[in-house]
Amino acid sequence: MISKEELVSLITTDVQEFNDNLKSLGDNADLTELDFSNINVENAEFKNADLTSSSFADAHLTNVKFDGCDLTSVDFTRASLIECSFNDSILNGTDFSYAVVDYGNFTDADLAGAIFQSADLSNSDFSASENMSACRFDEDTVWPDNEYLPEDFDTNYSADLSSLTDEEDFEQSDY
Repeated sequence: MISKEELVSLITTDVQEFNDNLKSLGDNADLTELDFSNINVENAEFKNADLTSSSFADAHLTNVKFDGCDLTSVDFTRASLIECSFNDSILNGTDFSYAVVDYGNFTDADLAGAIFQSADLSNSDFSASENMSACRFDEDTVWPDNEYLPEDFDTNYSADLSSLTDEEDFEQSDY
C-alpha cells in the first residue's frame, strides 16, 4: 500500500498514477493533514477522499476534482483553482481567502463556515450549493452573477456591529 507522503510526491510527478493509486484505496481515502502547498497540478481526482485539515495554500490547480470529499478546514488561501469541482463535498470551515476560483462547480456542496474573504469567485457556480448563508466573506469578495448563486443568498457584505459594545458596558467580575 502506498503511503500518504508517497501520494503527495506522486501528484507532482505522475498525476495519472496518483489517480490510479487513489482509486485503488477506495472510498474515503485518508489524506488528512497533508501539505499540498505551492503545487501545480492538472487533472487530479481526489474523489471521495478525506482531506480534512490539509493545505493547498498558494497552489495552482486546474481541472482538479474534489467530488464527494471531506474538505473540512482545508486551506486554499491564495490558491488559483481553475475549472475545479467540489460537487457533493463538505467544505465546513474551508478557507478560500484571497483565492481565485474560476469556473468552479459547487453543486450540492456544504459551505457552512467556508471563508471567502477577498476571494475572486467570478464564473463559479454556487446555484445548487448548501448553507451559503453560513459562509463568511467581506466587501472585497467577488461573486459570480446572481444566476450562479442560490436564490436566497445575499452577496452584500454588512458588518454586524450591533453586538459590539464599549468596555465600560461590561461589569467588573471577580472571576
